[in-house]
Amino acid sequence: MLEEKVLNTINKYNMIQSGDGIVIGVSGGPDSMTLLNILNNLKEKLNIKLYVAHINHSIREEADAETEYVKEFCKKIDVEFFAKKVKVEEIAKELKMGTEEAGRNIRYEFFEEVAHKVGANKIATAHNLNDNAETVLMNIIRGTSVSGLKGIDKVRDGKYTRPIIECSRAEIEDYCKEKNLNPRYDKSNNENIYTRNKIRNLLIPFLQKEFNPNIVEGINRLSQIAIEEEQFINKVVEKEYEKLQIAVDNTIILNLKEFNKLDYVIKAKLILYTISKVYGKTSGIEKKHIDDIIKLCDNNIGNKYLTPQKGIKIYVKKGKIFFLS
Repeated sequence: MLEEKVLNTINKYNMIQSGDGIVIGVSGGPDSMTLLNILNNLKEKLNIKLYVAHINHSIREEADAETEYVKEFCKKIDVEFFAKKVKVEEIAKELKMGTEEAGRNIRYEFFEEVAHKVGANKIATAHNLNDNAETVLMNIIRGTSVSGLKGIDKVRDGKYTRPIIECSRAEIEDYCKEKNLNPRYDKSNNENIYTRNKIRNLLIPFLQKEFNPNIVEGINRLSQIAIEEEQFINKVVEKEYEKLQIAVDNTIILNLKEFNKLDYVIKAKLILYTISKVYGKTSGIEKKHIDDIIKLCDNNIGNKYLTPQKGIKIYVKKGKIFFLS
């Protein structure tokens, strides 16, 4: 049973604890309706409170009907429903970004807004096994690091959870039929305009037909291996950081001599880890920045500094590496 599989996933990754309040992002499609129905059936066993957040993007003619469908479903199962209607295409144009990116940002902002309003501490989204495989392929095509092979985080920041991440799209479709959920289908998913749709509708079927019918499962095994290996490397990096750390304040100082003894991979990860500590994030830090920092440390040039990202300054002086925010 799919509900048992989801419960196992929740327990395996410690996604939900007794007493949690959970905002579920529900579009009305098969994935999110499956997630909502399963969590609703498990809510007494898990001792959780559910809330539904729905965004109407005002792109398709059926959008209003989908909002009404989700609203009525929530009424039937007695789950509090929150909806917001936005003109995503106009907002994307104003912000000079893609419609997909704008829509995602708006959705997550609304999820956070609802969570704050009701006092919920978790947000659940309906990413599944196929979504994860698509994300890994998308990352590979764009030119990813090993981190990109991990795909979609099963739990992020202790708040965002993906309870159906180990369920395939076929299993979800079968569940919807079995439970008579009658989900709404977004016809735009069949339009090969966006990269994800091309990967879903063209690339994966081609790989399944010509190379491996179980390609989705294979990619997800790769994803899991990448997660496990990164977790191991991160533990090594944390230990090295503790050994090399000289001072921590607005400036983090590391021992240059000991840093230079490390392997390249650990050096690179240690730089990212330290930048995250001092700056709070590593977005925008690319391989070329990492290589420049390692070269600066190798050469031990005391009168030079690097600013790999606005707000970050890194320099070497008297056998120490300084990371300033």
